[in-house]
Parts: sequence; C-alpha cells; structure tokens
Amino acid sequence: MSDRFANHASSLDSPAHNGFAITPDDGASLPETTRALYVGTGGDIVVVLAGGAEITFANVAAGTLLPLRASMVLATGTTAAAIVGLI
Repeated sequence: MSDRFANHASSLDSPAHNGFAITPDDGASLPETTRALYVGTGGDIVVVLAGGAEITFANVAAGTLLPLRASMVLATGTTAAAIVGLI
C-alpha cells in the first residue's frame, strides 16, 4: 500500500502513526510517551504528564480523544477502560 506522507516529518499536529493498549498501572511507565489517549469506556482517568504533573480527568466520555503527552496512566483512581495510547 502506498503512503503519500511517508516522507513527511511527524509533528504534534499530524495524525498518530502508531498506538498501543494501555493497562493502568501505578508502578510502570508507558512504553512510550503518548501524543494522545483514546478512551473507549468512559470514566475517570488519572495520568502523569510528560512534565511530571499528575492530573485526574473526571467523567471522560466514551470515545473521547485526549491530546495528552502522558508517561503513565495510574490504576489508582482510574475507572475508564479500553484506553489506547496514540503516538
């Protein structure tokens, strides 16, 4: 399959080119810092951002795309599920 954008540099404004399923964990960083999180099942999500701040997003609706540079998704306090990290 051809990819007309293969020779273009990625930026934070460009679409994600890869992703991975996230299981919230209080002790493990994500395999890669994200450019966004997709929340498949709504609820609260607690993240540690790339800059180190821990933030709780309350009542995130299912199907939400959060443009976050997250390094961790914490299990404690996270009730959302089916979370996907986009990079």
